[in-house]
Amino acid sequence: MSKNTISEDQGDINSSQQRQLFYEKLDEQTHFWLEEDAKYFLHQALSTPVMNVLSRTEGAYIYDLSGKRYLDMHGNGVHNAGFNNPKVVEAMMRQMQESLAFTPRRYTNIPAIQLAKKLTEITPAGLDKVLFCPGGSEAIEMAVMLAKQITGKWKTISFWDAYHGTGYQAASVSGQAHFTKGNGPMVPGALHVEFPNYYRNPWNWTDQDAIDEEYLRQIKLLIRNEPDIAAIVAEPISSTPVVPSKNYWQEVRNLCDSEGIFLIFDEIIEGFGRTGKMFASEHFVTPDVLVLGKSLGGGMLPFAGIVTKSAYNTLQNLSIGHFTHEKNPLCAAAGLAEIEYIEEHNLVNNAAEKGEYLMASFRAMQEKYPIIGNVAGRGFHIGIDLVKDPKTKERAYEAAERIMYRCMERGLAFKTIEGNVITLRPSLILTQDQCDFILETIEAAIRLEQVGY
Repeated sequence: MSKNTISEDQGDINSSQQRQLFYEKLDEQTHFWLEEDAKYFLHQALSTPVMNVLSRTEGAYIYDLSGKRYLDMHGNGVHNAGFNNPKVVEAMMRQMQESLAFTPRRYTNIPAIQLAKKLTEITPAGLDKVLFCPGGSEAIEMAVMLAKQITGKWKTISFWDAYHGTGYQAASVSGQAHFTKGNGPMVPGALHVEFPNYYRNPWNWTDQDAIDEEYLRQIKLLIRNEPDIAAIVAEPISSTPVVPSKNYWQEVRNLCDSEGIFLIFDEIIEGFGRTGKMFASEHFVTPDVLVLGKSLGGGMLPFAGIVTKSAYNTLQNLSIGHFTHEKNPLCAAAGLAEIEYIEEHNLVNNAAEKGEYLMASFRAMQEKYPIIGNVAGRGFHIGIDLVKDPKTKERAYEAAERIMYRCMERGLAFKTIEGNVITLRPSLILTQDQCDFILETIEAAIRLEQVGY
């Protein structure tokens, strides 16, 4: 199997022989509901056919209809404080019992104000104005519109292979044809460059400073030759993940400051502790706009937003976030409870310490198994790049898929990105025993692939 399916950029393919073998092992009840799902939902590449039917989610685990549980390493990024977190459930129940689960526009409510205040307290200094919206795509739209309105410019620079959402602006600044092909003209002015990559770069260089400079050159060329750049939009750490140097982001920050360009960081996946700091930007620089989502809804509800600077609070005669659920009190109560749980249980530090333990252990495996070409990440945002040959770095697509399904059989669920990168984004509540289970399970699957026992 070669990488010939575009959906592999975002996740493992769902039409392979390995997926079919997995499907055949599921029970009759599950088969029935999978067929019902296929019957009633519009089909789309990344979620049809679905993998399994879940009966419940709790803590760091998902459970299927047969009762089998899987330690979930994906969770769509919503489970930072664990699935069905009791503090979040209690906050939502209390909010509903108070008969304030919705607030019409033109009114406000205490939970929304409290959540906005909390965000200004925990985000990097200088970010102190908030807007909420239903989802991450809309939050990207708001951030880019804010940049365009404030700067008076209309073009953006973002990165190939990134994903920022499926709205027209969000898909335009994303760098994947999967979300733009066949849609006709997208939002004009969306320019792209390559994301810095120290393991997989076109020049096979290893000198980090030289690599940074070459990637920065691409941005400088666009700024010089494409006037009217309003914003640079990026994940501070890519979803694969690839971790740029602090020097790279500092140079980008300097360019933005000197050219009057907004720096927008999309932390929909990385925010709220995943990288071992409350926000990934804390590893690097402070953006002009921080985009948040996923766990902002407490792992229960769709909720997202932006946090930016008071200096940009100058659009009172316009609306860049005119949403029905802009200040939804139920969503806000869930988000506030999620953040409080993360703080009370020191989950950011847990992600930092246990993430480093996992990274060190995977790097030790890399010394033993040539199939592991590279290990990258921060905190509980880890990628294991599987290769056929460590010298050529040829991607091991088939092996990665076999390893994934072997791990599924043992109760460990994750997805691959780019066809060969095992991507681990667990809940921040992981225990030491669960970390050891992850390591043992993945190593056993790799050992079987590599040496056959």
